[in-house]
Amino acid sequence: MEGEKGAVCVTGGAGYIASWLIMRLLDHGYSVRTTVRSNPEHNEDPSFLKSVPGAAEKLKIFYADLDDPESFGAAIEGCVGVFHVATPVDFVNKEAEEIVTKRSVDGAIGILKACLDSKTVKKVVYTSSSSAVFINGKNLEKMDESFWSDTDYIRTLNWPLSSYAISKALTERAVLEFSEKQGLEVVTLIPTYVVGPFICPKLPSSIQILLDSSDEPINIDMVHVDDVARAHIFLFEHPEAKGSSEMKIECLKLPSVSSKKLRDSGFEFKYGVEEMFDGAIKCCKEKGYL
Repeated sequence: MEGEKGAVCVTGGAGYIASWLIMRLLDHGYSVRTTVRSNPEHNEDPSFLKSVPGAAEKLKIFYADLDDPESFGAAIEGCVGVFHVATPVDFVNKEAEEIVTKRSVDGAIGILKACLDSKTVKKVVYTSSSSAVFINGKNLEKMDESFWSDTDYIRTLNWPLSSYAISKALTERAVLEFSEKQGLEVVTLIPTYVVGPFICPKLPSSIQILLDSSDEPINIDMVHVDDVARAHIFLFEHPEAKGSSEMKIECLKLPSVSSKKLRDSGFEFKYGVEEMFDGAIKCCKEKGYL
């Protein structure tokens, strides 16, 4: 078996969360296979991952695309776990909601099928989003993993991120339903707005939005990228984090959405808002974005 703890697959390796997760997994003794899209128009250059400590010996890069779910099979074969982070990111509604949702749902289910076919994958951690939870018009002070966003309500808002939010809600539902029917252990992690340092060369969209709104008051739940990566690994290794819809875990820092279930499982957050912004600004300066 590859690596001290075996091989795991991380989808969407060129992205903000996935690349940081890869770095932490390598540091934790795992061998990592990661997937990136091969289409040049997506401008995904994964070469930066090769400079991550341990990557030369324990990181393999595969090409796969959510539009072709079967393309993930080679990367998943022989793995003990899969972290499905890749997702269609469309914050300006360039494509029809139905297209974005189909790509997200079909891709996720295809990945879960590849996990079953592998006969080696013990658990899948799916990266959801708080947009799958709180956009329901209820305006409650605090919501938890028992809530779902209302897709019909989202459509009435006509937000720039409407198709993204709907796709995340419907994909998480599909992932949990599939895992329950097929007996595949799946736990979902629901981060809010992810902020902090980054190793990917492309400016993360979440940080770009914060920079664009720097002159306006910010009132939004946020979480540090390293806490998100640590939570992924914690849930993968936690023996009781498995298998059904009630095990939706949230990785949230501020009121309005509860992180009680994650904390009760034993996970501890390490970073506050100051570290999030300091890390993000430092990397923006180093990479020439400021």
